[in-house]
Amino acid sequence: MKYPAGPAPELPPLFAGKPCVDASKCGGKCSKCVEVCPTGAISVGVAQTGPMLDIGRCIFCRECEKQCPSGAFSFSKEFHMSASKRDDLVTGGGATPIPLSLTRSIPKVFSRSLKLRQVSAGGCNACEADTNVLGTIAWDLGRFGVQFVASPRHADGILVTGPVTENMKSALLKTYEAVASPKIVIAVGACAIAGGPYIGHPEVYNGASGVVPVDLFIPGCPPHPLTILDGILGLLSAIEKSG
Repeated sequence: MKYPAGPAPELPPLFAGKPCVDASKCGGKCSKCVEVCPTGAISVGVAQTGPMLDIGRCIFCRECEKQCPSGAFSFSKEFHMSASKRDDLVTGGGATPIPLSLTRSIPKVFSRSLKLRQVSAGGCNACEADTNVLGTIAWDLGRFGVQFVASPRHADGILVTGPVTENMKSALLKTYEAVASPKIVIAVGACAIAGGPYIGHPEVYNGASGVVPVDLFIPGCPPHPLTILDGILGLLSAIEKSG
């Protein structure tokens, strides 16, 4: 495909992109959106001008859109959703792309060649499958200098999926420690960002950041391959600009 040098591929009709919140349509008296959200991604408070939605927690079930009587919630076709700061995923606005800025200094060499070790920390295999798609000839992630490797000893960082279950915490830590410093950590999907539907369960750590430091959050349940690719390329671009 031509992206990113050309237009992005056409997304399917049912694609749910970045959630949008129109505060002007919400009177603040109804809490149906909060009640139907399975992950507690929505908050409505007296001090807020309108409902706030945590895209990192959102599993894109669209129940808020269906149940809101005033139509304050909608899902755009915007696939640019990644963020380097966890707080940037909390929104009360529209489909404007989230500006990606590094939270720490990352060596510029990573922008030209990035090797990742994927860790499935209790995932359902949906995020893992959409990540694997990037290796096919249609997407060809390798043309950007990004590849998945078999050993963390050969990696510049790790890409984590899943809520990080108790029995995967040790494996994640060992993989992280086996990657030579400096290293990058990417959390892909609602589970890896905040625990997904398992958030608050005593057997999970509510995402990768509960165990290791995260440099890039890619929301979705699962994220579309285009969203994952865009997030990784955005990180590489931010690294290039910072150097």
